[in-house]
Amino acid sequence: IEDHKGGGGQEGVNAMNRLLTIHGTKIVMTSFTAPTLAIAPIADQQKVFLLNGGGVSPKLVGSSKYIFHNRSLSSDLANGVLLHAKGLGLKKMAQIHWKNEAGDSVVNAAVPIWKKLGGEIVATEAVPQGATNMDTQIAKVRAANPDFIALWMFNPEVGLAVKRIREFGMKQPLIGIEYTQNDAKIAGNTGEGFVYVNDFFQPSEDQPWSKQFADGYKKKHGVDPDFYAANYYEGVYIIAELLKRARAKAGGSAQIGDYANGEAMKAALQENPKFDSVYGGQMVFQPNGVAFKRVALFKVEDGKGKFQKFLDL
Repeated sequence: IEDHKGGGGQEGVNAMNRLLTIHGTKIVMTSFTAPTLAIAPIADQQKVFLLNGGGVSPKLVGSSKYIFHNRSLSSDLANGVLLHAKGLGLKKMAQIHWKNEAGDSVVNAAVPIWKKLGGEIVATEAVPQGATNMDTQIAKVRAANPDFIALWMFNPEVGLAVKRIREFGMKQPLIGIEYTQNDAKIAGNTGEGFVYVNDFFQPSEDQPWSKQFADGYKKKHGVDPDFYAANYYEGVYIIAELLKRARAKAGGSAQIGDYANGEAMKAALQENPKFDSVYGGQMVFQPNGVAFKRVALFKVEDGKGKFQKFLDL
């Protein structure tokens, strides 16, 4: 385990190099956009299989020959947000986004979608990742008088944005693409009614694996698993299944180096892109390397995101 520290790419490169030189790693579970883009050329050079369960930028698609994603990307999530806003009859959108690759990519995806849907963009404000004050940006959004505010950012800035927008007296609908337990803690009562679109993980009695995972996770950690926990747990099983397939294809006398590498595992995945999903049933990796998974609309009630409905993207 190495820490890319969430920000720019250099820490990701340093972490990747440590994994390769110290451990000879050939399989990496990665997250966050900037560090993943930074390590992609190294993965190509060293034939390292990458599985992303957290980063959301569309720029991640094809960034490496060996990268695959069991996380819905921001273009899909933004599409869901805007279709919901259109269905509510909203017209004027203001956007507040992370000023980094992840946030910028959502804006780049959202703007043409919203214009195509006949909407108007009245304000676009950027806040740095890690910002503790975004009052200047929120004041500008308030002055633009939007019908709704789209939050293209992630934990923990979502919670802070929701809190400050409501404390500024703005009552317009707030719609985003993430709301974690930490965001709920920051936003407190101001988070009630916040709507967001995201990957949908919900254990149920008719999905034994999802329930087994959720029960075990809560017993160990004392909280329910969010979709990030589900994605990375699921990712371990995707990798294990690929290793089995690649080993079988390599033959009985194969050494681990013959099949535990990006090339062999990529071939095994493309030959059969279907995998069991802890979300329930099976998921299929599309030709662009992104797993097709269900996304859903949630509304915050009593501090927690409550499932409203699945979205047809």
